[in-house]
Amino acid sequence: MSRAWNGRGDSAAPGRGDEATAAPAASAQLPSGPQGHGRGYWATLAAIGAVGGVLSGLFAIGGGILMVPLLMWRAHLGQRQAAAISLVAVIPAAVVSSASYLAHGDVSIAGAALLAPGVIAGAVAGSRLLRRLPLAWLRWTFIAFIVANAVRLLAVAPERGHPVHLTAGVALGYLGLGLLVGIASGLFGIGGGIIAVPLLISGFAVSDLTAKGTALLVSIPASVAGTVTSRRGGLVDVRAGLVAGTAAAATSVPAVYAALVIPPALSGILFAALLLAVAVQLVVKALSVQRIQAAATGRSPSHR
Repeated sequence: MSRAWNGRGDSAAPGRGDEATAAPAASAQLPSGPQGHGRGYWATLAAIGAVGGVLSGLFAIGGGILMVPLLMWRAHLGQRQAAAISLVAVIPAAVVSSASYLAHGDVSIAGAALLAPGVIAGAVAGSRLLRRLPLAWLRWTFIAFIVANAVRLLAVAPERGHPVHLTAGVALGYLGLGLLVGIASGLFGIGGGIIAVPLLISGFAVSDLTAKGTALLVSIPASVAGTVTSRRGGLVDVRAGLVAGTAAAATSVPAVYAALVIPPALSGILFAALLLAVAVQLVVKALSVQRIQAAATGRSPSHR
């Protein structure tokens, strides 16, 4: 489930606070969109979607974490356009991926129903907090949180075959987890699967396969809601999103079957590696924002 959950793609969007000064510099460097829609453009979208589909099937992250930068780099889209197209592409990929997991009994429908309201509400709250809170310390705390989850997955291999028992306490935990996932998604632009899957595994003793299938199912209504919001803002090229999404859906099926046969220990190692890669990406972004802010502060009249 990718940044699919908050309507802005997997890349954190700047807001007021520590990133406010970064927005003008970043927007100045991003191209506004493709100059034409030739065969090469559509082939590029399909190839990028195929990469996203593999990540969706294997890790339940929707693929936006790679699709957004690839769309900016190879399809020459701006960040907002890339995030919106990635969000559309997530929908068919998540539908096909979650259906594949469901066919093998690796989706908790009741768990998804408990997670979804918190995820959607939390994403809205996180997006609003993004415009009000200084994000520097929050970002570094979140990075530490991701690294800690990666270390836990490396230390303790996920177990499979455990049934999901939804007691009253567990149900409340799912509601809280959904809210946490949504808020973090809205604040940092990271897809909910990055957070939900390791926490379902470590906090609720859910098997890695059920955690992935459930996270993918939750991402569908959240992605639709985000797409509608982006559509109203005039950011979505639906045709481009469907081209990428069709390719993503096609490659997600073999990726799901690969996830089913990968041993739990190896699955944990691979997901931990993905978490560490996300942490590195966030560290690079945090340092870049700090440099831009420091440069802008140095140019202000009070520092002359």
